Amino acid sequence: MAKNGNDIIILRNSTAIAGTRTDKVNTNADLMEVASSTTGQWKEYIAGRKDWSVNVSWLVVADSDMLDLLSIGTTYTLQIGGRSATNANTLTGSAILKVCEVVSTRGNIAQGSFSFQGTGALAPVSTT
Repeated sequence: MAKNGNDIIILRNSTAIAGTRTDKVNTNADLMEVASSTTGQWKEYIAGRKDWSVNVSWLVVADSDMLDLLSIGTTYTLQIGGRSATNANTLTGSAILKVCEVVSTRGNIAQGSFSFQGTGALAPVSTT
């Protein structure tokens, strides 16, 4: 799923409020050690529960108060993979804004990084 950096959309109440420039999507699976009589000294694992997170740098805010967007602890809907919900390769999920960092340098455009922790499944957008 090769995508451009602007393919994550932040939604509040089904309305797009921001797009991103640089994205890093992380998925993770826990590993649980299991006992096996056939592997001797070697450990074996099975996949456990999954989670996901998204780190973005610089949000382009559209029709929204920047202070609202910076509200850590707020749950947002993230759409990953395209600006159109009809895109067959688009994923969506709810995520909590966990970390907000804003860098404001005199004479430069403000920049920031934002970390979202997924809550629940990251799933394909339903096209039905």
